[in-house]
Amino acid sequence: MKAFTCFLASVVLALTSGVFADDNSDSTIPNFNDGPHVYWHDDSTVTILYYCNETVDSQTVTIGTALSFGGFCDDSLTEYLITTGDRPAETQIVEGASRIMALSDIHGEYEYLVDILQKSGAIDENLRWSWGDGHLVIDGDIFDRGDMVTECLWLVYGLQQQARAAEGEVHFVLGNHELMVMRGDNRYVNDKYIEGICRKTRIKHEDLFGPDMELGRWLRRQPTLLKINDILFVHGGISPSLLNRSLDIAAINDETCRGFDLRSSQLAFDQPARFLFGGEGPFWYRGFHYAMDDDYAMATPDGIDSILSYFGVSAVVVGHTQVDSVMGLFENRVFAIDVPFEDIYSLEALLWEDGKFFRVSGSGEKMLLK
Repeated sequence: MKAFTCFLASVVLALTSGVFADDNSDSTIPNFNDGPHVYWHDDSTVTILYYCNETVDSQTVTIGTALSFGGFCDDSLTEYLITTGDRPAETQIVEGASRIMALSDIHGEYEYLVDILQKSGAIDENLRWSWGDGHLVIDGDIFDRGDMVTECLWLVYGLQQQARAAEGEVHFVLGNHELMVMRGDNRYVNDKYIEGICRKTRIKHEDLFGPDMELGRWLRRQPTLLKINDILFVHGGISPSLLNRSLDIAAINDETCRGFDLRSSQLAFDQPARFLFGGEGPFWYRGFHYAMDDDYAMATPDGIDSILSYFGVSAVVVGHTQVDSVMGLFENRVFAIDVPFEDIYSLEALLWEDGKFFRVSGSGEKMLLK
C-alpha cells in the first residue's frame, strides 16, 4: 500500500509509490500499464486509478484547493497538479502572440511528441516548458492508434500550467479522434486500453474521459476552433456549408462542447450537433486537400478567401489529412501539418515568428515556407 502524507497548510496531497514487483519477467507479454485516471466523486473527493502490473490500484482522497501527487506506476518520476473549483473554457481568441508553433495527429506517440518539442526548444530535458511566452498549438488527434495516449494527454495538460506561469500558452484544438472517444466510437483505440484497464475495471473506454473524470473535464474545456493573432487553427477544415451557417468561433466551440455528451437519441434530433460532428463539420472536413464526391467538392481559391474574410484571418492551419511534409496550400493561405510519423520516424511542426511561416523538421531544422 502506498504511503500518503497530507500537508494541510498548503492543502496539497503527496502520493508516494512503493515498489511494484512483476513476477513474470517474460518480455513478450505486452505492458498494459495505464494511469492516472482521476474520478471526481464531488467537488472535494477524488479517486486516483491505475492499472499497473496486472493489478487495479486506486486511492480515494479528500482535497482542498489543489492536489499534487507523484505517479505510482511507470510514471513514478512524474508529478501531477490538479486544482479544484470551476475552471472556465480555455482561451479561443488570442492577440499579440510573439511566436506560435503547431503540430497535430500525435496518436499516442509519446516519444515522438517529446522529441519534436525538445528539438524545437519548447521543452527541456526534464520535459518542462522552456519556450517563454511562446504559444504551442496541438491541432487535434492525441487519441487512438498508439499506446501512450494517457502519457501524451498528461504531458500537454501539465505544459498548459507551466506555459501559463511563464506568460506563454499551450492550446489543444480538439480533433475527430477526441470526438470519437468522447462519443464512444472505439474503432481505433489501441488494444492496450481495451484489454487492460477497461477489461479489468469494467469501465468503458469513453467513460475514462467522461465529464466526471479529470481528463474528461479538461478535454471539454478545449476549443474546436482557435484564433491566434490572424491565424485560424482547426483540425479538419472549414467547409462552405459551415461558413453558410453564420456561426462565429465562440458559437462553434459552444455547440460542439454541448454535443459531446448528448445521448444517441438526443443527437439524432439535434441538427446543429449532427452537422458539426459530420463530414462537413470542422472535425472531419477534408476539402482543403481533395474532393470527397460531387456534393463535397474541393475548396477553391475564392472559397478560401471567403473563409479568411469571414474569420478575419490571413491563414488557416489544419491537421487531419496527411501530407508528405508541413506545407502551404493555396499560396500559403492554408497550412497542412499532419505528417505521417510512420514514414519519417518523427513529427514535424509549423512555426510562425517574425511574420513568417517555417517548417520544423524532426531534427529541429527550421525551413522557410515560401
